[in-house]
Amino acid sequence: MSATLRFLAGTLEVRGVDATVLPAAFAWDARTGCHRAPAIAYPDTLRALHRAGVPWVDEARRYDELAHGARVHREPRPYQTEAIAAWRAAKGRGVVVLPTGAGKTHVATMAIDERRRSTLIVAPTLDLVRQWYDLLRATFGVPIGVIGGGEHDVQPITVTTYDSAYLQVEHLGARFGMLVFDECHHLPGATYSLAARLSIAPFRLGLTATPERTDGRERDLDELIGPVIYRRDITDLTGEFLAEYETETVVVDLGPEERVEYEEERGIYRSFVMEHGIRMASPTGWSDFVMLSSRSAKGRRAMQAYRRQRELAFSAREKLEYLAHLLHEHRGDRAIIFTQDNATAYAVSKRFLVPTITHQTKIKERSAILAGLADGTYGAVVTSKVLNEGVDVPDANVAIVLSGSGSVREHVQRLGRVLRKKGDKRAVAYELVTGATTETMTSERRREHVAWR
Repeated sequence: MSATLRFLAGTLEVRGVDATVLPAAFAWDARTGCHRAPAIAYPDTLRALHRAGVPWVDEARRYDELAHGARVHREPRPYQTEAIAAWRAAKGRGVVVLPTGAGKTHVATMAIDERRRSTLIVAPTLDLVRQWYDLLRATFGVPIGVIGGGEHDVQPITVTTYDSAYLQVEHLGARFGMLVFDECHHLPGATYSLAARLSIAPFRLGLTATPERTDGRERDLDELIGPVIYRRDITDLTGEFLAEYETETVVVDLGPEERVEYEEERGIYRSFVMEHGIRMASPTGWSDFVMLSSRSAKGRRAMQAYRRQRELAFSAREKLEYLAHLLHEHRGDRAIIFTQDNATAYAVSKRFLVPTITHQTKIKERSAILAGLADGTYGAVVTSKVLNEGVDVPDANVAIVLSGSGSVREHVQRLGRVLRKKGDKRAVAYELVTGATTETMTSERRREHVAWR
């Protein structure tokens, strides 16, 4: 008697074998008369059948070996060679943590070339999909598939977005033997994780500069991709492989009128929170506040107060005055100004006549702005959050964080935007913080990384 394996809609069906042989992920499906598990159980299932001495017929696998490997071979840096060796030792599963600008994509092309299985690369944005497409086509010299942004072309090497991957994986989960998750900290979660759970791919590689998440779900990466098998931080590579850099935190004060308004607005917000027993530090704190604030005029006023006190801290008058000083001091450099929200980004753009990039900026306009920053047409650009990932501007050497969240990952990503090595470039990152506001605590949280110490 032999077992039969089939792939159906993101699941693995097994017939002809006793349940005691199969991994714990399997459950009996009385409707179809088979044992069923998420497709991610495929490699464990093959190992279990092998250990039990049960022969099998594999009708699940629909992926192939690549006919050709890489056509272009770049000399890897020592840490890239170490990363691949660690991934190989982990049997082709795991997460590689390298800072922005350190060449994570080269590690991926080396891994694809080594395993030579049909590969799906998953990236968070269409900008990154485009960059991967160009790199893969140049490296492997074969047609590269694209899923997303209005395209659906599946090839042995295909690149897609997280949004498209989790929607398509139930149909494509058997067609790829290897998955590469770029910026893999996006993967954990109820929806995006389906891109990993509903695929049979035995080989998996995750790439990120900062795997840590505020919700702690980075631990899910162990199951979805594999554990962190190699890690180097910014400080490990600075000098030889990344630009030398320095960081500076500048604390500014609210003006007298701003201070009075800030304390009044914060008092209204805090009074409402305390009155309703809302613990903002709890996992449900924010959603509780949003729900309760929508139920009364007093609650709506509290939400308005919350937003206004944040606005005052984010775009304090002295911050903008100091920003004027920094732009003058670095007038011969290329600067990226980061804000937490679009309103502040537009205010900076209007005052200093620098182009803005937000989620509303069209792709062609965004490309033109970044090209202008690279060639010196613009000395600075201002952005809310869309340039935290995916922008490659080697000439940018000044980062100015005007406002942001408490996320360590966001802060390190912003620093990484100006660290790409070019000649003897030296980078600098400024963090502007409004003193005696909630920004002080936010700054302390997001600087909990060796790169900012």
